[in-house]
Amino acid sequence: MVHEHYVLLRLSDLGRPLPPMLPGQFAEVRIDGVRDTFLRRPISICFADTRTHEVWLLVAAVGEGTRQLTRLRPGDRLNCVLPLGNGFSVDTAAVSGCRPLLVGGGVGVAPLLYLGAALRWSGVEPTFLLGARSGRDLLLLDEFRKYGHVLVTTEDGSEGERGFVTQHSVLNCPKASDTASGEKPFSMIYTCGPTPMMKAVAGYAREHAIRCEASLENMMACGLGACLCCVEKTRNGNLCVCKDGPVFSTADLLWA
Repeated sequence: MVHEHYVLLRLSDLGRPLPPMLPGQFAEVRIDGVRDTFLRRPISICFADTRTHEVWLLVAAVGEGTRQLTRLRPGDRLNCVLPLGNGFSVDTAAVSGCRPLLVGGGVGVAPLLYLGAALRWSGVEPTFLLGARSGRDLLLLDEFRKYGHVLVTTEDGSEGERGFVTQHSVLNCPKASDTASGEKPFSMIYTCGPTPMMKAVAGYAREHAIRCEASLENMMACGLGACLCCVEKTRNGNLCVCKDGPVFSTADLLWA
């Protein structure tokens, strides 16, 4: 357990190599042992370790299905379909001079760990901006610090700066259009978390002319684009978050 309401599952397939996985992809997990839980649960891939052949899933206990996952013990088996969906554009950020900012809130920080690691492995040091209700709700901070600079906000001010992530002082900068050089503090933003938070981050990115990608957390059932319950209206039409996402450029989303 990483928190009374969260558990980090470290899964391996008896030491066999993992399939290729991109930061931002997810798993569909079958819930066994709960009579009324029929559908798989989508869980973001938190980390993939090719040395130990492990994949990590950070699970929030929000319903009976996910609470059942928090009861798993070492040696238990878990039926997963992975990796699913499309990931973040790491290659775009892995260029000289890129300054990526990774913004997460709550359990939405999960896919940002693997993303930050991938950026660091490509030679780019990310900055993480992580928000939570209180200091005790911040997750995996020591893991994030392995791969980049970590900034924190909490709503009660118990750790880091007080307020929401979009109120952090690191974002208090002039617009690129207002500076003679046109320089921006960050050249790419990635975000995952509650939708209001992501919309605020997307608004900041739009205002400062910074590219931004968001990992959406729409309700998903099949994970393959068949059931259509996760459809998101975009500038490119109605798209399935599970198949066409979950990562989208915020410029394509109807959030303005």
